[in-house]
Amino acid sequence: MNTFSAKDGTQIYYKDWGSGQPVFFSHGWPLTIDAFEDAMFFLATHGYRAIGHDRRGHGRSEQSWNGNDMDTYADDVATLVEKLNLKNVILVGHSTGGGEVARYIGRHGTQRVAGAVLVSDITPVMLKSPTNPLGTPITVYDGIRAGVLADRAKFFADLSVPFYGANRPGSTVSQNLRDFFVAQSMMAGMPACIFGLKGDSPDSNFTDDLRKIDVPTLIVHGSDDQLVPLADSALLSSKIVKNATLKVYDGAPHGLPSTLKQRFNADLLAFAQTVPHK
Repeated sequence: MNTFSAKDGTQIYYKDWGSGQPVFFSHGWPLTIDAFEDAMFFLATHGYRAIGHDRRGHGRSEQSWNGNDMDTYADDVATLVEKLNLKNVILVGHSTGGGEVARYIGRHGTQRVAGAVLVSDITPVMLKSPTNPLGTPITVYDGIRAGVLADRAKFFADLSVPFYGANRPGSTVSQNLRDFFVAQSMMAGMPACIFGLKGDSPDSNFTDDLRKIDVPTLIVHGSDDQLVPLADSALLSSKIVKNATLKVYDGAPHGLPSTLKQRFNADLLAFAQTVPHK
């Protein structure tokens, strides 16, 4: 099993498939890199090197008590990027993973980065405030934490419904996909589930990070994202990132890399093929 040691010694699992220009994937809370397997396999079979890790505290990685914060997550990515000596890498982040991509660039720059893809992601800032009136109220974050602590198996099963849009008329989301979501989520340790949910802290304001992105960037979001609403995320981020191209999938849910994987994979490949090497 591929693992690497983070700066604090935490053991983190990763996958490394294929060869060619590297594409590094960062998954959402509280999943594992398995959530991105469709895209990783697709790119690896089209001449790219697909790499992704289970974020600390998630999946097969060590469940550290400390370090469940965005700065440490970004530093863990940097450690693996440097360990593998990745150059001209394309960073792809879904949901919380999009914040991880933005924070990586904010802290470590783009010397090794050729492009970025933010998918259904949490940037620029999720929390509702006087300056962010369309944001998510603090009561929502309190409710998520309470739900995880009370009965996380039920909470994750319930969360899988809006995640994939299974509550929408005409949905074809299978129970199997929802079960897969729960299986991944149940592998996350409580510290990552609770401490890693940072939507209501200064740690989750990515505005300054987005301003530092100076490489071609693709932003993909569903118009029917029930967890990270389009108006308070991609529409704002696309105006902050200098070289951003915004693609809005009409009617798509938060988990669009799974529900619309053929379209997403095709867009991801097309973007990767346009990214110049430095």
